[in-house]
Formats: sequence, C-alpha cells, structure tokens
Amino acid sequence: MRLSVTTAGFMVSAVTAAAIGVVLLGAAGHEAPSAGATAQVAAMPVPVAPVVRRTVPVYLDYIGTTEAIRTVTLQAQVTGYLAKRGAPDGTDVKQGELLYQIDPRDYQAALSQVKAQAQHDAAAHDYARVSQHRNSMLSNDGWVAKDTLDQTTSNFHQSEATLAADAAAIQTAELKLGYTEIRAPFAGRLGKSLVHEGTLINAAGTQFNTLVELDPIYATFNPSETELAAIMRSRSKGPLSVDVQASDDAQQRFSGALSFLDNVVDRSTGTIIARATISNPDHTLLPGQFVHVRVHIADQPDALLVPQVALGSGQLGRFVYVVSNDGKAEQRIVSPGATYGSLIVIDKGVNEGDRIIVGNLQKISVGVPVQPEPAKDGAT
Repeated sequence: MRLSVTTAGFMVSAVTAAAIGVVLLGAAGHEAPSAGATAQVAAMPVPVAPVVRRTVPVYLDYIGTTEAIRTVTLQAQVTGYLAKRGAPDGTDVKQGELLYQIDPRDYQAALSQVKAQAQHDAAAHDYARVSQHRNSMLSNDGWVAKDTLDQTTSNFHQSEATLAADAAAIQTAELKLGYTEIRAPFAGRLGKSLVHEGTLINAAGTQFNTLVELDPIYATFNPSETELAAIMRSRSKGPLSVDVQASDDAQQRFSGALSFLDNVVDRSTGTIIARATISNPDHTLLPGQFVHVRVHIADQPDALLVPQVALGSGQLGRFVYVVSNDGKAEQRIVSPGATYGSLIVIDKGVNEGDRIIVGNLQKISVGVPVQPEPAKDGAT
C-alpha cells in the first residue's frame, strides 16, 4: 500500500497529539492526590503546661563534708584489770552512761584506809583541843608553865593540819575510785573498742575507744571569694539557713544554719572555710561523708518557671516548644536557671502564660500543627 505525503503527515500529527494528551493526563492525575494529602494532615495532641510566675529562693550550692562537733578518745587514769564493758561497739550512748569498769577493789580499800586514818587523827585532834584549853586556863592561874601551854597549843594546831591532810587524802582516794568508771562525757556513738575484759590497764593513757557526737553535726564547705560578699550581706540581715542532702535521695535532707566563716581566704584556692551546724536527730549523717550543701542567701521575685521535662537540647542550646497563636509548635531558645523540684527557672525566652509542650517531644518539630491538652501529671 502506498501512502501520500499528505496522509503521512496527518498520521504523525495524530500520534503526537495523543502522546501530549497522555502526558497531560498523567501530570494532572499526579497533582490531585498531593493537594488532598495536605488537606488531611491532623493536629497532634500534646500535653501543655503554662509558664508560671513565682517568688523563688536563691541558693548557692557546694560539695562539703560532715564533721563531728566533739570527738574524744576515752583513756585510763588508773591502773587495774578491766572488769566489764558497759556498751557494745558502735552503739549510741547517753551522757553519763557507764562505758568501761576497771576493777575498783584496790581503790575502795585505799579509800577505806584513809578514812580510818582520818578518824584516828580526828580523835587525836579532840584530845589536843581539850588539852590546850585546859592548860590555857591553868596557865592563867599559874598552875602550868608557859612552855607546857605552848607545847599543847602546838599539838592542837598540828592536829588541825593533820585533819586537813586527811581530807585531801580522802578526796584523792575518791577520785581514783571514780576513775575506775569511764562514763560518756556527752551523748554520742562509740567506735571500735581497743580493750576487752581481763586486759591489764596501764594508767599512762591506755586508750579504750573513741566517742563522737552526732547530733548536731557540722557540714564544712568552701565558698569562693567572689561569693563571699553575697554571703556576708545576707548574713548581716539574720541567720542563713542551710540545707544538706547526703545522697541523690531527696528524702534525706537536713536543715541547719551557717555558724562559722573563717577569717582568712586561702590564696592557693581562692576559697574560704565555712561551716553549718546541722540537726541530725536520727544520726543518719556520719562524720566524713560527702554532702550537697545549699545556702539560702535571698529570694527572687517574679521568676518564670517551666517543667524540667519540657527542656530540650540542640546545636543552638537549650530550648522548649511553645504552642503558637496559630496552633503550631514553635521552638524557643531559653536560658535555664536554678531548679525547684520538678520546675526550673527560665531567665529569658518565655513569657508568663505561654503554653509549654511537656510531652510527645520526640514526635514534634517546628511548624507541626498541635492540639494542646492539659498536662496530666500536674507539672506546675
């Protein structure tokens, strides 16, 4: 079959037109679903909490150590065998409680001896007194020589001195007898005993044990010289309260007051020694522990706080997500401050009343439509 030039051109034009139509229909069919998908994006429900304004305390935080207010080494003052121990190792004892007992029999016998000697000398003193009085009267009448009166008067005064020496000997014997009992000079906790029943105690300072006072207890820390002015200024207005935390357990908190500031700054460290007296009624704190020390120096009014769980971190710093007026997630770069329980102070970046997103933070991004819901955990 033979085609003319005119017929061939018509066929080429028809094929081209059909191809263009297919392309246009394909393009139109591709664009229509995209527009429909945009219209179907739903807002993500997110829990929110408002920024709140409060007056919050201002603290200075340190790492410190605990120290016993009083620590004594229990030592012997007399010689003898240890008869018994009044308290086991490591127990809490009361003031005046018997801790150790040295065999007292030798010292009881010595006391009885000096008391008997005192009675003997008291009888001699009575005779010397009566004799001196009688000779004094007879001497006035000329019946006794002056020398005899002087002798009886001397005997009388000597007997008085003997009674005084006896009183001192009795006191010494009573002290030595008392030293056979080692009692607690104050309430505290015993350490490990260095002697046991049957040990021969040497009077030259044999050590029995150590006793430390646990309530109250010191918390010692080192403020820098740059913080010293603020501490001194606040201290001039009244006692500075101090909180101590022994571990990461928030339940183990103890309170007290700043009781000592050293009178010199250490040049090598630029710090000063400070000490707080802390109440420790349950004896939970022990000397030598590391503790977190927080000193309350002032109150900051009108502080803006948000829940700590809302904070995120990025290349530009810390941020929070805020629900914008058009219902989308908006990122705010913030400057966080001190923490107060579940809340944290924000120095800049948010305003009072802003709705802070506190949940689903991994699922949202800037500009995503969100549906605010009240936070269920009472973040504020």
